[in-house]
Amino acid sequence: MSIDDRPMAKTTVPAPHRETLHGTDLPRATTELLDGLVEHPWGQVSPSVYETGRLVTLAPWLSGHRQRVSFLLERQRPDGLWGAPEVGYALVPTLSATEALLSVLVRDGDAAGAGRDRLARRTARALDAVATHMCGPSAPAIDLPDLPAIELIAPALVEAINGSLDRLRDAPVPGLEAWAGRRLGTPAGLDGTKLGLVRSLLGSGAAAPQKLMHALEIAGDAAAGLAHARPEPTGTIGASPAATAAWLGAGESVDPSNPGRWYLETVVARHGGPVPCGYPLTVFERGWVLAWLARAGVPLTVRPEIVLSLTAPLGPAGTPAAAGLPSDADTTAGALYALALLDAPCRPDILFGYELDTHFCTWQGEDGASVTTNAHVLEAFGEYLTALRARSAAGTDSAARYAAAAAKAADWLCGQQRPDGSWEDRWHASPHYATACAAIALAAFGGEDRAPAVEAARRWILTTQRPDGSWGHWEGTAEETSYAVQLLLLTGRSPAADAADAVTRALPHLLRGLTSGDGAAAGEPAMWHDKDLYRPEAIVRAGVIAALHLARGSGVFR
Repeated sequence: MSIDDRPMAKTTVPAPHRETLHGTDLPRATTELLDGLVEHPWGQVSPSVYETGRLVTLAPWLSGHRQRVSFLLERQRPDGLWGAPEVGYALVPTLSATEALLSVLVRDGDAAGAGRDRLARRTARALDAVATHMCGPSAPAIDLPDLPAIELIAPALVEAINGSLDRLRDAPVPGLEAWAGRRLGTPAGLDGTKLGLVRSLLGSGAAAPQKLMHALEIAGDAAAGLAHARPEPTGTIGASPAATAAWLGAGESVDPSNPGRWYLETVVARHGGPVPCGYPLTVFERGWVLAWLARAGVPLTVRPEIVLSLTAPLGPAGTPAAAGLPSDADTTAGALYALALLDAPCRPDILFGYELDTHFCTWQGEDGASVTTNAHVLEAFGEYLTALRARSAAGTDSAARYAAAAAKAADWLCGQQRPDGSWEDRWHASPHYATACAAIALAAFGGEDRAPAVEAARRWILTTQRPDGSWGHWEGTAEETSYAVQLLLLTGRSPAADAADAVTRALPHLLRGLTSGDGAAAGEPAMWHDKDLYRPEAIVRAGVIAALHLARGSGVFR
């Protein structure tokens, strides 16, 4: 696959490929997707209840405040909580939204306007739900998901809620009388000890780990003007609207030329008031979109500036998912893999900085380990070795080292497979994502010794298809269905009869996912891990296009 380096107004696809598939034009969808990468260079990602709630509290002066409050009210579930069905995933967004609505009532008083009674009712419902399901003396233990900084964020939010409840004694709010002076406990297993240590570190003036900047809002008053924090060229602190707002402090007095303020105004304008957790995510989005399309053999012509956006950030430690975050092996491997598929291979030596005795870490000092990071590392080394073989350079010393690194990642992946044939991972709520990442990488670059692991993954996929033909962890989704279809069609030379039948039954869900526009607006859940769950729309759409293209090429879909 080659890169057309001539200046172009848009991506083009040769006319013979322009087939209509049940009214869906895949080449046009691909063109629109690639054009969108340029039109929205900071990325296309769903807004977050958690992050939006933090701006309601930290930046009421910022454009779109009313829209953010309305967003929180609209996203509240009938049971009073926010977020995904599992209580563990609901914890962070629910505490943030509850604290934000309470802060509006306590801080703004009559400024809450005609909707004050409604706001008070919703806040009381939220407090009741939090006490019942999360932070009350009889609340059950919560199975906490591996979300970044959850052990800091949850205690910080409980502390802030309790502060507002204390203030209700002196400034009562009609509808919240029963909560005046009451206290919430922290969820089981989160006692606030680590939060106290981190706040002491930040308050001491010592330099903190860069990844901590992504959740700087947990520092409280110490975050404002933190001396060693400096805005990135985009204006962000920690690639986070909440962290940036916390660093700005009292926004009314912020210099109008402050880049942090204009970063926030830019993000708010892009999303109509609400904001996502991590933004911008240019390299992460582009690497995944291009890799998934190219891996599936989707015909595409890539603008040179998109390729440059993947190569330019590559430094001695690789590349971060977004400016303001530390470089990581996952994003670096994804970018390297995409570049190799696009015939612009870069040496993957920078990944050795993440090599451990048994596997590759996402970043040094990581708590835990990531299946999908190691799957992407395997693909990056494997695809570069393929390029070396094409140049008859596979016998060099460096090639031997790359092969050993790929084998290490493959061995570790096989050791992490669950007995049922699936994998799960810390960066996504669905095992279908982790299983597709691991099985596809092992099938392509793991060698024959790993074939049993791939076959076990195929069996698991076939047994977890829903009666309606979709796949999904909480419900059937086009996103997860695309992962299952890609696994079935990229891990075998030709689909067996049972796999072909499974793909055929999945096609209506993929087509609906492609034609329904914004998946979040269509009701599909956010499933990717950040401080809150998020949905990277362009990446998800690339997965759906890839799955449909593979289905057409396999003969299952004509």
